[in-house]
Amino acid sequence: MTDWSRASLTETADAIAAGKTTARDVVEACLDRISRLDGTLNSFVEVDGAGARAAADAADAAQREGRPLGPLHGVPMAHKDMYYRQGKVSACGSRLRADWHAPFTSTALQRLDRAGALDIGRLLMVEFAMGPHGYNPNYPQCRNPWNPDYIPSGSSSGSGVAVGGRLVHAALGSDTGGSIRCPAAVSGVTGLLPTYGRVSRHGAMPMSHSLDVVGPLARTARDCARLLGVLAGADPADASTLARPVPDYEAALDASAPLPTVGIARGYFDAGVHPDVARAHVQAADDLRRAGFTVKDVALPPDLLEEVAELHPLVMKSEGAANHTPTMREQEADYTFEVGHRLHAGFFIPASHYIRALKLRGQYLRAFAKAAFTQADLILAPVLAIPVPTIAETTGRTGKAYLDMVVAITRNTKVINYLGLPAIGVPCGFTSNGLPTSFQLIGRPLQEAALLRAADRYQQVTDWHRREPATI
Repeated sequence: MTDWSRASLTETADAIAAGKTTARDVVEACLDRISRLDGTLNSFVEVDGAGARAAADAADAAQREGRPLGPLHGVPMAHKDMYYRQGKVSACGSRLRADWHAPFTSTALQRLDRAGALDIGRLLMVEFAMGPHGYNPNYPQCRNPWNPDYIPSGSSSGSGVAVGGRLVHAALGSDTGGSIRCPAAVSGVTGLLPTYGRVSRHGAMPMSHSLDVVGPLARTARDCARLLGVLAGADPADASTLARPVPDYEAALDASAPLPTVGIARGYFDAGVHPDVARAHVQAADDLRRAGFTVKDVALPPDLLEEVAELHPLVMKSEGAANHTPTMREQEADYTFEVGHRLHAGFFIPASHYIRALKLRGQYLRAFAKAAFTQADLILAPVLAIPVPTIAETTGRTGKAYLDMVVAITRNTKVINYLGLPAIGVPCGFTSNGLPTSFQLIGRPLQEAALLRAADRYQQVTDWHRREPATI
């Protein structure tokens, strides 16, 4: 008998639609896995078992009655605890909002609901999405599904762990400097960063309004394609969304058009790469060639990207501090130590530096695009240049040691957020510590279809995305 909690989202949705299983059976399989494993993994802050069962029964009844089914009909998902659902708590990882009930439902959740997905709980996140390691002292330590001694990464820590541990089929995260791609990478799953403005952020907690992007973490690129087709599109409630047509991303995976050229990033992204990670990426390039892609080295401007890496935190910290000024004045003691200190740093950034960082984005995007996309259609680079670190290696750090740890995790991801480009993180092997490693493919604005097609083609000739932690 098939354990549908271990199948991909698309496989499961298609099996429910074909009558091979039921939404209730799939939900029960996921709830059973949560009850057995999440006492160690700590990826959930709330599981709504009763609500999930009721929703599954309603989905099965709708199917029996012949009602139209959405593309995610009956599939269990859970989401980073920053997506508002009317009348429900959305704590955003903080004591400050432990009892805050959302007055409306986020656009992203509304679109998933309409597509038939079942929302079975809230997933742990770093407080107010401010931390790349995945820790939140307000909750029990969230742990990597491959080895609980290693970091889950953040800030979408619970999202990566729940999908990697096969507790749910997919989850929403958010990505301001790598917070979808990094948790996906360390948990061995696929994470998609859409183009800035491709997916509505209405009803998602703001961290940095000019950098935040909503996107999915799932088992496969095909899963992400189906999810993006549901999530993407303009939203009158979010003025930053792009009024552009939404392609059929899943159908585009099987298009007969020539495959894009993949450029291996040389300059900035390949600096300081650990030998284990480098070996996995050499093999990934060979596998892409085997799948039919033209793969070649592409020289990127390291000086430009080094400056982008310095400008990104100016924007993120300034906007984060602006969001929290009223509560920092009145309830500073209720913030965790680390998040409070990161917000304080934002208060000391001069307005002139922040404005300059914003004004340079267009200029630097054009320069990066000229260097990268005149030579290749997609750029291949590591997500993390290092093996996944342990919890012990990343806790208790202060000052320069803390900043060095943050940079080691986010160096290769945050520059893409600053440029507003789309990227997809794809598992491509393991390092000698037994933890996953991933590459990211980076594309032109609104070229998610090309990214997803390339990632899916790679996953057709490899099985890294199908590997499961021994702990599950």
